[in-house]
Amino acid sequence: MAPKNIWLMKDSRTFEKTSVSSSTVGELRSELDLDGYTVNVNKVTASDNHVIAEDNRVAVVKSNEKGGV
Repeated sequence: MAPKNIWLMKDSRTFEKTSVSSSTVGELRSELDLDGYTVNVNKVTASDNHVIAEDNRVAVVKSNEKGGV
């Protein structure tokens, strides 16, 4: 599959443009080693069969962790 650019926020406070070859959240989990993470696509919690499209905003958070300082 051709690479696509997504905006990824992982272990940071900002989205970074990231090139991936995944077409679904499940494939993205494998590609980026996201086991144990909750994945949100465009502010919606996404299941593994959720389709990833060009320029989607993908935020990943370690499961059972809370944000804030």
